[in-house]
Amino acid sequence: MKLEVVTVGTELLLGYTVDTNAIDIGKTLAAAGIEIVRRQSVADRPEAVAAAVKDALERTGAVLTTGGLGPTKDDLTKNAVARLMGRKLLLDETVLKHLEERFRKFKRPMPALNRSQAEVPEGATVLRNPRGTAPGLWIEDEQQRFVVMLPGVPHEMRGLLVEEVLPRLLARARDLGAVGVVRSRTVRTTGLAESAVAERVQHLEVGFAPLTLAYLPGTPGVDLRLTAWGLPADEADRRLTEGVSALTAALDTRCYGEETTDLAAVVLDLLRSRKERVAVAESCTGGLLGGRLTAIPGSSDCFVGGVIAYADAVKTAELGVPREILDTFGAVSEETVRSMAEGATKRFDVACSMAITGIAGPGGGTPEKPVGTVWLAARCGSVTQAIGRLMVGDREEIRARSAQAALDLLRGLLTTR
Repeated sequence: MKLEVVTVGTELLLGYTVDTNAIDIGKTLAAAGIEIVRRQSVADRPEAVAAAVKDALERTGAVLTTGGLGPTKDDLTKNAVARLMGRKLLLDETVLKHLEERFRKFKRPMPALNRSQAEVPEGATVLRNPRGTAPGLWIEDEQQRFVVMLPGVPHEMRGLLVEEVLPRLLARARDLGAVGVVRSRTVRTTGLAESAVAERVQHLEVGFAPLTLAYLPGTPGVDLRLTAWGLPADEADRRLTEGVSALTAALDTRCYGEETTDLAAVVLDLLRSRKERVAVAESCTGGLLGGRLTAIPGSSDCFVGGVIAYADAVKTAELGVPREILDTFGAVSEETVRSMAEGATKRFDVACSMAITGIAGPGGGTPEKPVGTVWLAARCGSVTQAIGRLMVGDREEIRARSAQAALDLLRGLLTTR
């Protein structure tokens, strides 16, 4: 079964709001074997909404919209779709009663504007929304083409999607004889550029058919997503398992997990299995590395703390970095980061540590050490490993990539010990 999605809201086009609804719809429908063939966002203008829905109906005959169902003047989806399909808006007493009860429950008077949310296109099915004031709507035409309208508030949209829309879509798909599923598996990599990942796995792509392989680069690394389209469930699972095994074998140590695995959690598991503890020493990341670790539940059994040594004086006083090292090699150097890692293990009496020092920008770079120059170190027992990197991106990306690289460095050291 194929469907198109139209998200309504000028704020989406201006970039003030991230379209999380489209993400949730895509994941939910794909898991149920419903393929989204096109997705677009349009402004809060009736002609834009009507044109997008009209085109989608002509192409696919199945459209799901989010947003534009509120009580204010910029909430125009329902009106635009009703006019497009030649339907009048009629007051639905059941919806009105629900609205009035909701406002009474919260001990607030119902503004007159909200009464418009009880107006429903002629012949539409009301999808009751217990989480908000705007009901969802399902409307069909004589050709059995349909438009599903859902509110834009994310938790309201998700509830209606799962409880009201998905069962109807699945029933319709069964009527059409659809038996396949759309399923994906994701392999996570770090430490390699997209082109380098492609070099290692491109010879596998022909053998993946009919599965498709997508490269998804991001700050932590490159994710590889294998997707099975319209296959029987058991065949999809078998092919995906085989594909993931082939990818992980080709990527070897650059692969650190699947789906939403966090590299910090992987490192903590390795430490936990060895009954070892870790501390951090951070300069340019300013606590980001420690934050990555403490974001993982249960990290307190491995992570003890750290020092944010932004100033050279703190590197010396708190981590014991010799003044002569700083004067001779500078704060951003292999010698300094090694000394920071060693100082952290002594200061916190732990076996393992990670250290980062660098130039995150936008200023502070020199021809010898440009913005993005970062030195990282990981220490386990008496072994310290340090690497220098030139990170790309803006200040936040450089800091995020540095924290990820430090975690990966310690992961490698723990794995090979």
